Formats: sequence, C-alpha cells, structure tokens
Amino acid sequence: MGNPRKVCAYPYIIWIIGFTVIPLGIIVKYALTDSTGVFSLYNILAIAQPVHLKALIFSTEVAVICTLICILLSYPLVMSLKRLGYMGKRFSIFVLILPMWINFVLRLLAWQMILSNNGLLNALLELLHLPTIAIANTKTAMMIGLVYDYLPYMILPIYNCIDEIDDDLIDAARDLGANGFTVFLKIIFPLTIPGLLSGIVMVFVPSMTSFVTANVLGGGKYQLIGNVIEQEFMTTMDWNLGSGLSLILMIFTLISMVFTSGNEEPGKESAIW
Repeated sequence: MGNPRKVCAYPYIIWIIGFTVIPLGIIVKYALTDSTGVFSLYNILAIAQPVHLKALIFSTEVAVICTLICILLSYPLVMSLKRLGYMGKRFSIFVLILPMWINFVLRLLAWQMILSNNGLLNALLELLHLPTIAIANTKTAMMIGLVYDYLPYMILPIYNCIDEIDDDLIDAARDLGANGFTVFLKIIFPLTIPGLLSGIVMVFVPSMTSFVTANVLGGGKYQLIGNVIEQEFMTTMDWNLGSGLSLILMIFTLISMVFTSGNEEPGKESAIW
C-alpha cells in the first residue's frame, strides 16, 4: 500500500480531478472553440467589446469599494474584540459567524425586505418621525449586501493576527510615549498585514464575481461581469462565449491575487522600526 499518508490523500486527489480539473478543462475547451468546435479566439477577445468591458470595469470598482469598506470596518472591530475577555471573544466570534450558517440567498431576501420602500428600515424611520429613504434596487443596497456577506471573511483573518500580538509589546510602546494612532501604525497594522492580505483575497475575488447580489438587491439593473457570464450560460445558451468570459475573469482574478502573494510575515522588530 506504500505510505499510508499518501493513501489518505487519494480521495482528495480524485475529488480535485473530478470536480476541478475536468470542469476547468471543459471550460477551456469551450472558450477556445466556436459553436462548430473549430479553434477560435473570438470568445477570449470578446472581453474587449464595450458591453463586456464595461461590466468588467464596474465589477472591479464594486469589488474595490467593498474591500475598502470591509477593511475600514474590520480594524476597529477586531481591536475592540482584543480587549474582551475569553468568553466575550468566543461569544462575539459566534455572533459574527452565525449568519454564515444561513443560506446566502435567504439572507439577501431578508435584506431585500429590510431595504424595500415598505420594509423594516422605512417603518423604523416613520416610527421615529424621520424621512424615509428609497434605497431599494440601488447601488447602495447592492453594496450593503456585498459588505454584509463578505465582512466576516475580512474580520476573521485580521482577528487571528491581532489576537497573537503580545500585549506587552503594545504596553511597552505606550510606556515609550506612543499614542494610540502610533501604536496602530507602527505595531498593530504591520503585524496584521498577513491577515489583511488574506482578507483582501477572500473579499475582493468573490465580490467581483458575484451576480446574485446584483440581481436581488440591485433589482437586476446593474450588470456585473458575473451577471453577463450567467446570462450567456442560462439565457442565450452561448456556452462558448460564457466560457471565454469566465476564462478571462479567472485570469484577471489570478493576476489580482499575485499582488497579495509573497513574504507575508513581517517580524516584530521591523514592525517597531
């Protein structure tokens, strides 16, 4: 039987081949051929068409904004979590990941009810005698859904890094006269860069390729590149063009991930310096 550890890896290898390698090979085959099966680069070059290029640029803008918002929300939260006791941290993390146990579409439908013109948000504003807002089926509603869904994926890796920072290191910096901003800039932020980079990957990539959020909370008025690909597969039934756009999106995503690779372990000494 050889090495038992290698034997234990066989199910994983079979799974990867059957559900990753083979489907990816099929996508590549469709992307590089036309409807007759003849080799063609048309499906790849179609990304340069105005409608597709506009959707790609808009998807990138949405993903960048979503990622930045998640970063700005994550750091204050994880720094507050660090000050909690053991049970407080466990309960807070439990509350944070609890919505992730619910189906993604159901959560979006719940936000649709909250943000609709006659939803819970406007009902609360009327109760407080405040003017109501028309936020349903807008870019704002779409961004709320994206940030809500992907925020935990930014918080958790940053929290894992900040929780490992020795409190004595922070106390020593304060004893040397560093204020809160300096402590964050010189110690906390550099030491949490590995978690930040992981969070960026886990937020930027799925938020760029998401299409359900745009359909449910955006009212179908906004075309992300994921919406265009979904329509090519499910509406026009042009699998060749859909595969070509998918392949370009995958390459674009891999290129964006390259910028977050490399040495992600800055030492404490360099962080203080």
